[in-house]
Amino acid sequence: MGQAGISARAVPDRSNLTRAGRYRQVREASRLIVAPLSAEDCVVQSMPDASPAKWHLAHTSWFFEQFLLRAHQPGYRVYDARFEYLFNSYYDTVGPRHARPERGLLTRPDLAEVMRYRAHVDEHVQCLLDDGSAPTAILDLGLNHEQQHQELMLTDIKHVLSRNPLEPAYRRDCPDGRRGSSLVAPLEWMSFDGGLREIGALAENGFCFDNETPRHHVWLDAFELANRPVTNDEYRQFIRDGGYDEPRIWLSDGWATAQGESWRRPLYWSEGLDTEFTLRGRRELDPAAPVCHLSYYEADAFARWAGARLPTEAEWELAAKDRPASGHFADADALHPRPNLDGDNDAPAQLFGDVWEWTASSYSAYPGFRPAAGALGEYNGKFMCNQLVLRGGSCVTPAGHVRASYRNFFHPHARWQFSGLRLARDAGP
Repeated sequence: MGQAGISARAVPDRSNLTRAGRYRQVREASRLIVAPLSAEDCVVQSMPDASPAKWHLAHTSWFFEQFLLRAHQPGYRVYDARFEYLFNSYYDTVGPRHARPERGLLTRPDLAEVMRYRAHVDEHVQCLLDDGSAPTAILDLGLNHEQQHQELMLTDIKHVLSRNPLEPAYRRDCPDGRRGSSLVAPLEWMSFDGGLREIGALAENGFCFDNETPRHHVWLDAFELANRPVTNDEYRQFIRDGGYDEPRIWLSDGWATAQGESWRRPLYWSEGLDTEFTLRGRRELDPAAPVCHLSYYEADAFARWAGARLPTEAEWELAAKDRPASGHFADADALHPRPNLDGDNDAPAQLFGDVWEWTASSYSAYPGFRPAAGALGEYNGKFMCNQLVLRGGSCVTPAGHVRASYRNFFHPHARWQFSGLRLARDAGP
């Protein structure tokens, strides 16, 4: 394996980029993610929920070919008509597709061919950018879509490497950023007034996904939110107190899942609760870092054990709406949650970056939501069932990708994402 990867030096400030420059930067970031990997690493699929890195590289190129080049470049000829079947993800309007659990069987086309496919797509998109005919809305959607897959590439390859008995590191040169447990801020509660509030994205503020709209009113009762995420040490106390043995603090589905899957600790933790597998290989558990790789069920059980609850997504957004979306993202190059290194006492801290924070809100449509016409209308709306919302981004989310209104969503049993929690509770009398 090589030693390349995302770094602050490799990724320029997006605010100074033209659209063509931003396109090149986002596409290059994907290449940098796979640079430390072997061709064999890029083919493996370790579970149905994850996809091989090679598939991510091809699918994000297919997205630009399908929705930008075929529709808006006169006379464009597809690179390979078979790729429409191989690299379609879930767009039924486009046509049939290869089964998701079998993406790891696609040894052909090989990685070199996929990279040639990417170069072909880039060349033709550049032509659209040069003559100014690239539709801004589709281009921006494609770039944000690729950034979502950049995060998935890192979470998926982490799962792949964790399944190898050698526990190989993705990269060993990531900055560690560790701090002692004595430096973690004590958990404190911040109060927020209730009343009629607005949540959702404002279209005039720049790009957003359709599931962040329309902006609408919600009624909130007064509530309190923890000043920071739950830490590894706090979650370890939950385990040692018998948290995985007490059905009264678990949702029924969560208890059944935990028992059926023999969950006894977060994904990637050792049985002794003292180490965890990371993208840098197996490392000593940092007690002060935010706990991650929790399912919704585990996050909810911890909150009940702690005498609290998870925040709703409206409560989370209210707390985050006036704060800059800055924090420990992928561009900081740590690729693992870190304790707060900046001495930031402006709580609530670490709302953005480090770990996605589970909320108690089901992923459903906002009042008045209407999906886009055509195949792109399948992007988000069709998944608004049986999933929960997460907020804030993680240590492998590209910087600048998320905002206070951003809605991530996963099934409640999912653990392979960098997902953690922040406690909330109703305000006292």
